[in-house]
Amino acid sequence: MAIPDLTAHSMAAKYAVLVDVGYLYAAAGEVLLGAKERKEYRVAADELIQSLQKHALERIPGELLRVYWYDAARDRVPTVDQRVIAQLPWVKVRLGNLNARGQQKGVDAQIRSDLEALARHHAVSDTVLIAGDEDMVPAVEAAQAYGVRVHLWGVEPPFGTNQAERLVWESDTVEILSADFLRPYFNRAPVPVPVPVTPAPSPAQVFAGRTVKPVPKAPVGQITKLGPGRPHVEEVGEHVAQKWILTRGRDNIRDLLPGPILPTVIDTELLIEAEKELGHSLRPYPEARVWLRDGFWARVYREFDLGVGVSSK
Repeated sequence: MAIPDLTAHSMAAKYAVLVDVGYLYAAAGEVLLGAKERKEYRVAADELIQSLQKHALERIPGELLRVYWYDAARDRVPTVDQRVIAQLPWVKVRLGNLNARGQQKGVDAQIRSDLEALARHHAVSDTVLIAGDEDMVPAVEAAQAYGVRVHLWGVEPPFGTNQAERLVWESDTVEILSADFLRPYFNRAPVPVPVPVTPAPSPAQVFAGRTVKPVPKAPVGQITKLGPGRPHVEEVGEHVAQKWILTRGRDNIRDLLPGPILPTVIDTELLIEAEKELGHSLRPYPEARVWLRDGFWARVYREFDLGVGVSSK
């Protein structure tokens, strides 16, 4: 009788990490900061995800398939943070809807559907589930029926428990992520301090005592590279900011404060939208990209009564 090659089977094993972000953030915000709403704190989500991946690697046999990141957004329009997370390798962002009362809709259904599908198609041998809702129980049972082990992770509660008892019972293993494990990734949201608006100087003040230097002419035969004018580029930056405030919502744009540095993903989106408005590329003109950001931040600062600040003159 042939002996099965358990080493080959082990090498082929894969696991997935399914994260109910609403549960993870709310539970961590409560135990770490005593916060009741997500707007009260900021999360270094990319670093948190890397830490969860490492934690799973040390405990679960096999190779990581991917991390499923289940969150919600108003009208399913991704927030700044969600756009950044979606760019991370091995991470799949799944968005439910966030209604006017801040309640998530459709997130649990997505988790249940993915958990069952992964098990049914034998895509994984193990799953890590970070959740607390009893609605997950049927999906856990279904996954187990297909031979998948379910490892339930929870967040250390300030007291009592923050996970449904039946969900704990039905899972194959249970682990609690300590407050110390999560603390480096959660910080209280800064309260923007209004910046006094300095009155704009008059033309006489600006040009007082200034001598006008003649503009040097380019040597004969040399072709000068003319870019777009600063006022027009700043205007386009303000237009994009106004558009985003209307379409993505003030709360999402507030996440960019205090600025003036933009996440790379968002900065790229700003450039692409501005180029569409202008009808040509800004990539050959580094100074124009600075003006674009100046215009963008000028509009955002006005929206939140923070005065007008620009990065260069």
